[in-house]
Amino acid sequence: MGEYDRKRDFTRTPEPPGGKGPAPAGETEPAGGFPRFVVQEHHASHLHWDLRLEMDGTLKSWAVPKGPPLVKGVRRLAMQVEDHPLDYIDFEGIIPEGNYGAGTVSIWDKGHYALAVNKPDKMIEFAALGQKMQGGYVLVHTRENQWLLMKTAGGEGKDGR
Repeated sequence: MGEYDRKRDFTRTPEPPGGKGPAPAGETEPAGGFPRFVVQEHHASHLHWDLRLEMDGTLKSWAVPKGPPLVKGVRRLAMQVEDHPLDYIDFEGIIPEGNYGAGTVSIWDKGHYALAVNKPDKMIEFAALGQKMQGGYVLVHTRENQWLLMKTAGGEGKDGR
């Protein structure tokens, strides 16, 4: 997992280790046909939400400072961060002080998603099938590691953000 592993001391953090990287071709299909997603509320030095999409045998990840939008047309900054291992999809806990990302991590939403468009480094469109995130979303790459996350269609989320 490269960058993910370099940033962490697994003797000091409860986070799962990265392993050997993405699964080989042909072993990346998620069970049940639809890939999973998770949004983790992360009370670190600054409160943010981490959106993680199961893709290519890993969790593609973005930090969303104001949280995922739940109302159509709302745009949110999403900073792409290092890929996380698939085992991170169920992670909740406290990352101790002195460690990268120190703070409390809890699952805010999770579910499956249907990928509509994946143009690497440009745009990802998907339909979220979670408890809070429901309907169409798009991630649009703007520059460097910055993306915009927008709600595009479908049912409004459960808390109206």
